[in-house]
Amino acid sequence: MPLVPTLDLLHGAVAARTGVAAFNVIHLETAEALVAAAEESRRPVILQISQNCVQYHGALEPIARGAIALASESSAHVAVHLDHAEDEELTRRAIDLGFGSVMFDGSTLPYDANVEATVRVVEYAHANDVSVEAELGEIGGKDGAHAPGVRTDPAEARRFVDETGVDALAVAVGSSHAMTERTAQLDLGLIASLRHAVPVPLVLHGSSGVADETIEAAIRAGITKVNVSTHLNRFFTDAIRAYLGANPDVVDSRRYVREGRAAVAAEAARLLTLFDVAARTPDETETAQP
Repeated sequence: MPLVPTLDLLHGAVAARTGVAAFNVIHLETAEALVAAAEESRRPVILQISQNCVQYHGALEPIARGAIALASESSAHVAVHLDHAEDEELTRRAIDLGFGSVMFDGSTLPYDANVEATVRVVEYAHANDVSVEAELGEIGGKDGAHAPGVRTDPAEARRFVDETGVDALAVAVGSSHAMTERTAQLDLGLIASLRHAVPVPLVLHGSSGVADETIEAAIRAGITKVNVSTHLNRFFTDAIRAYLGANPDVVDSRRYVREGRAAVAAEAARLLTLFDVAARTPDETETAQP
């Protein structure tokens, strides 16, 4: 089916009081796995291509067109999103290619500069019917960009959304990117305060470091979009390691990459189901099962 606008998925999740999964594309096999997971679980998914992914591939268009083609040919509801773009020109290229949403990350800029740059991105995106996610508060982990104790202030978040017109806001509430252990402790009270202060869906980055039950609690507290990358990358890599350990003479990369793709598809399907029902009561969950 045609690409689904990201904002449609976010607003649907807000109305249902559930979470929507946003998984990062690393290469074509990842995108294939994530689309397969959405079809298997019969849940929507957001495919995210980050600025780091673009740099790895050397250009946006090849990996973007591959992801868009997979999404467009899927029976599932799939959106395509640009993740963590610090380059305004990259956001414009993604919009022109047909992405349903872009994230502009000006969180390392002074507040006023972040607002000014985000407004420019919002103006171009909204003129093309594309939604914008932005970030307030540092959500890092890589090289310590997210220092312990850094949090998004609810009053500042409300002001930022009002001044920029963004459609979703990534907030710092205790998670950190690139964690390989699921030990992050989220500030659930802050999430609830942000949910009441901010009139747009809230986004949790760095969810790979957050345990299932804590993600469930975060969705109940007010998180809508849940971003996961490192956690799924580990499944991909572990499956390949296991296959090559058992089959050391294999040289056809398709044989071991297939194992990684299958492992990601299985875990992504599990997470899609978890996020979708996390905010419902047991009675509501029972009624909503397909």
